[in-house]
Amino acid sequence: MGGDKGPHITIPASIQALRQFPYLHLILCGDENIINRELKKFKNYPHSQLTVHPTTETVNMDDKPVFALRFKKNSSMRKALDLVKEGKAQACVSAGNTGALFATAHYVLKTLPGVERPALISSLPTHNEEQHVFMLDLGANVFCDSNVLYQFAVMGSVMAEEVDGISKPKIALLNMGEEEIKGSEHIKKTAARLSDNNNINYIGFVEANDIFTNKADVIVCDGFVGNVALKTCEGVARMVYNKLNQSLSRNLFTIILGRLLTSTLIKIFKPLNPDQYNGASLIGLRGIVVKSHGNANSTAFLSAIVEAVKEVERQVPDKIKIKLEQSLMSK
Repeated sequence: MGGDKGPHITIPASIQALRQFPYLHLILCGDENIINRELKKFKNYPHSQLTVHPTTETVNMDDKPVFALRFKKNSSMRKALDLVKEGKAQACVSAGNTGALFATAHYVLKTLPGVERPALISSLPTHNEEQHVFMLDLGANVFCDSNVLYQFAVMGSVMAEEVDGISKPKIALLNMGEEEIKGSEHIKKTAARLSDNNNINYIGFVEANDIFTNKADVIVCDGFVGNVALKTCEGVARMVYNKLNQSLSRNLFTIILGRLLTSTLIKIFKPLNPDQYNGASLIGLRGIVVKSHGNANSTAFLSAIVEAVKEVERQVPDKIKIKLEQSLMSK
């Protein structure tokens, strides 16, 4: 029920996911009347692969996390997470209130042993069209000490290895310079711990202008830095796209030139389409939770569902648990 348009987006994406994955079963949590009304718009879909779990409340996008946690226990978000906890579902996908999802998931599912805080992790495009980079934390934790950043690095390594199949993924810390003397004390402490861990392929510091260069497979930072970096990159991408559109619409010559370059421009901008990178995972929990952008369209929400399917298939929480145990033993 969450997100800017709720079932108008999530249900078409769900139907597409069922068509894409014959073995997938989806449980739609929310207002039964609204959900069934939306489902009637689709005739040809595998009805046996879909269940409606009725709820009486919805977490609004402006609800405070604590309010949602305490007073909306029959919301679609809470029931979806309860189903994961009870083992009736293997993952939760939501486009709802980020703060409420983080707080409720943390409370309901709890963190894995050795994890102090869950983190938001997502993949971003790189110069190589066939590769992307994982980045965490993207806003769940404003400040992180060296222990938390170390745990993020371990969890990010597992994501890259299990979801993308990268052997010994390259792990880096986002910093204000590549030199060892630069950065805050907690960044330096994290670097020292990662350097001493033979289970992690730590390559050192990277600067923000190297996020998309394939230098690292996983980039680790606190939530404040990660969110600012992500939003800055999104803003620059929109500015470049708008500037290009304006330049190709100035006169008849540029309009004709734009049409001639259409296929090339599509090829250039397709890998940068944020829809295919929608779906930030809240990792470090005893269950799989994937957060979709609130303003995602159905294509983007489908990407979030696909991300959840991948993590279920690769048993990501179990792999993180094993890797953390190995890493903590090597301290």
